[in-house]
This record gives sequence, C-alpha cells and structure tokens, in this order.
Amino acid sequence: MSRFDRVSAAQDLDWDRDGRAWPGFAPSRFVTAGGVRWRVETAGAGPVVWLLHGSAASAHSWRDLGGRLTQRFTVIAPDLPGHGFSRVLEPSAARGRGPLSLDGLAQSLAALADETGAPPWMIVGHSAGAAAALRLQAMGRVGPGGVVSLNGALKPFPGAAGHVFPVMAKALSANPAAVGLFAWRAGQKGVVERLIESTGSKIDARGLEAYRTLLKSRGHLAATLTMMSNWDLAGLQGDLAVAHGPLTLVASMRDMAVPWAVSEAVAQLAAGRRLIRVPRLGHLGHEEDPAMFARFIDEAADAAVGP
Repeated sequence: MSRFDRVSAAQDLDWDRDGRAWPGFAPSRFVTAGGVRWRVETAGAGPVVWLLHGSAASAHSWRDLGGRLTQRFTVIAPDLPGHGFSRVLEPSAARGRGPLSLDGLAQSLAALADETGAPPWMIVGHSAGAAAALRLQAMGRVGPGGVVSLNGALKPFPGAAGHVFPVMAKALSANPAAVGLFAWRAGQKGVVERLIESTGSKIDARGLEAYRTLLKSRGHLAATLTMMSNWDLAGLQGDLAVAHGPLTLVASMRDMAVPWAVSEAVAQLAAGRRLIRVPRLGHLGHEEDPAMFARFIDEAADAAVGP
C-alpha cells in the first residue's frame, strides 16, 4: 500500500458506525442550531452547567469529570462545531469564519442554548472552550454561576508565533492531502501518546484511544485547523479587562500547551477573580484528576450562591 493509499483510507467519524463505542453514547442526542448539527450529552439534575472542551478534543474529555458533576448539576456537554460528531451544516462556513471562529462559535452556542431551553447557569471551559465561555459571559449569556476556566487559552501566542501559527493552520486546513497524511500518521503506534505527553499530561488508556480515533478523522482535523486559523484572541482582551461575572481560573503548573502565567495574568486584570494553581498536572489536568477539578467547580458554585 502506498503512502497515498494509506492517506485515503483515513475515515471521518460516523455516529452509526462509531457512536456505540464512544464515551458518552447513552446520554447523547443531536440538536440543530446556529448552523451546526450538535452532538450534545445531557445528564443529571439541578442548575445547568455547560462543559466546553478545547480545540482538537470532544465532549469525551469530560467522561470522568462530568459524571461527578451530575450529582449536583444538569450537565450539558456538546462536541464543538466540526469536532467529534458535531457537524457544521454550511460548508462555506466551515472553511471561513462562521462557527469555527471565536465570535461565530459564541453565537452558535447561544443559539444552542435557545434551542435546548437550557441556558447555562455556569460554564466550565477547557483551553479554547474557556475563551468561548468568557465571550458568552461578556454577551450576558452566562448565569450567576459564572465561568470556570481550566487552563484557558485566553491570550494570543507571543511574538511571531501569534502570526505564524494561524497562517500555517489555514494552509494545512486547505490541503486535503496534508490533513489526510496527519490523520493516517495519528494511527501509528505511539504518536498520540507522545502528542498528549507533550502537553504535560498523562491520561488513561480510554482517553488515549478516544483521542486516537479523533485524530484519525480528516473532518475533525480539518475543523481543528480551521478553528486555529480563525481564532482571534486579540478581540477577547477587552472582555478580559472587565469583570462580567464570577470567574475562577484553574492553572496547571506543568501545562506545556498553555503556560500557567496566562491564567495568572487574566486573574490580575479585574478584581474578584480567583486563581487556583495546580502544581503536578498538565494541560489535560481535568482528565488526569477529575475528582480534584470537580471540587474546584463545586467551590466556585458555592461561592456564587453565597452563604
């Protein structure tokens, strides 16, 4: 088999074929809103807490943390547009800004909240999901529970990287052969393990298998790269300078993807923000120690409710 035959063998995710083995199969449903056919996991009872995963992931990222939260909250965890099993319905929007930009994603999430009739009392966002959560909060679309940012990617890459990375991502996302080659490469032994370890995290075998499945999907990879190319965090900085509501920032000190200093800087921009430093975990800390992160979320909820 030639390299190009291997590339063409990379498959997109299909719910009928792949869904039953996927973490979160049972509580899943599909909802169309904001130009996206969303896969949404819903479970639990109580105040509505939304969980927004980061770029290149899916709602599987909450497989252990989410279950802990359902004892107190109604937990809603969507796959972001083009990620996992959610699909952008307008192909031109997937290639352009649309729901794969920060502003477009926030608008599509707001439409999802309207369609489901379950607006968030609190949003917990990881990495890029934290940026979307804070944009929604600035739009007045988050309740009094506020936002909990887990290793939030809230500031642009410094220096030349902030200009080079989006350009590279855009070029790769427009090249089907390059996307297919990466998808094929993700299936090779040790590739995904090394990629996860490069973020400073070590996760369980079930999580690794889910990431391997995601990264072997050309559609998922193309959406990830398009989101990266459209992700304009410069426009978020004005929102960060104002306290739009409660905000807890959790920063893992071993995070090799988003330096903990990002959360520290955001915490200092406005009064009343809470910063929690986690000394021994990496970028996927909520997958490494879900019990600890569930406790952080409970504490943020308690603080929002008050005595």
